Amino acid sequence: MPGVVLIGRTCGNRDLPGRLSVATTCPWHGAEDRGTRAARTHTRKPRTITVTDLTSQLLAELRSPSEPARRTLVTGWFSFLDGEVTAGDALACRRVEAALGAAGLAYDTAWSPVFAPGALSLADADPSAYDVLLFVCGPIHGEQVERLHSRFSGCRRIAAGVSVVDPADPAVTGFHTVVARDGGDPWPRPDLALTAPLGPLPPVAGVALTFGQGEYGAGRRHEAVGEALTRWLGRQDCARVDADTRLDSGDWRRPATAEQYLALVSRLDIVVTTRLHGLVLALRAGTPVLAVDPVEGGAKVTAQARALGWPALLGAGEVDDAHLDRWWRWCLSPDGREAARSAAREER
Repeated sequence: MPGVVLIGRTCGNRDLPGRLSVATTCPWHGAEDRGTRAARTHTRKPRTITVTDLTSQLLAELRSPSEPARRTLVTGWFSFLDGEVTAGDALACRRVEAALGAAGLAYDTAWSPVFAPGALSLADADPSAYDVLLFVCGPIHGEQVERLHSRFSGCRRIAAGVSVVDPADPAVTGFHTVVARDGGDPWPRPDLALTAPLGPLPPVAGVALTFGQGEYGAGRRHEAVGEALTRWLGRQDCARVDADTRLDSGDWRRPATAEQYLALVSRLDIVVTTRLHGLVLALRAGTPVLAVDPVEGGAKVTAQARALGWPALLGAGEVDDAHLDRWWRWCLSPDGREAARSAAREER
């Protein structure tokens, strides 16, 4: 396929070690060696190469008449126990899964048991159940990738949408085919995550909790309230953002001025807080607030909610799923958003 880099073995027998080659088809001149191709890099503009080109090349490999795929195991850095799962990795995996599903090709995906407990893991995947191992996204480098070649030695091994840092790396040469996003060719390809299918985007929730305030003595319920809130928040489909009201001029991750803080809060869909100023400043920005007073019997958070006429307030003894879910839904509803905007207007 024009413009697609394949890095793989030149020998016909996949079970024998092969000499690494970079087989490139130039969009204008056919096959060229690396030197000629490099010379053209600065003199010609490459044609636009899309994610569809990359997935089409991948499907062509899987549908090879000589070795059609029967069942594919999809892997990546997201599969390793001590690896990591980035949003880009997850989306690249989703793009490949969508392409395989649309093509009617059977596949399973292996996930790190740390990230996805209960899902199929590499340790549980039986190599004899697959004829193709597909590695998706990220750099192909290191011992973890090399171990895949050993464990799945009986499979045809393909890497797609990956970075090739060193074409001579055993982690690279262990694959029969590599469809790269970058490395080994002058023309990079768009990352698979760019066109992965997406569901509706969830709300963005700022979280501003306090575990201090020793002045309240025996009335403090801060730890219990904070733990209940964070457990509950972990079950919500939302993007959680640290929105602590404390300013810090020495930490780039935190606002250094009140204006910077309000700029953050004004872009959120909801704030969940046990802080008085978490409540006040979110409403000033017109952002709905689910406020919880962490002091038994109520203290300054309760007083301020009453002063502002804000209804989404829970006491320390009301932090349960039923109460939290109710006010969460209300804050994210048109009524909740309008109430927050009205509160901001009325105090100006």
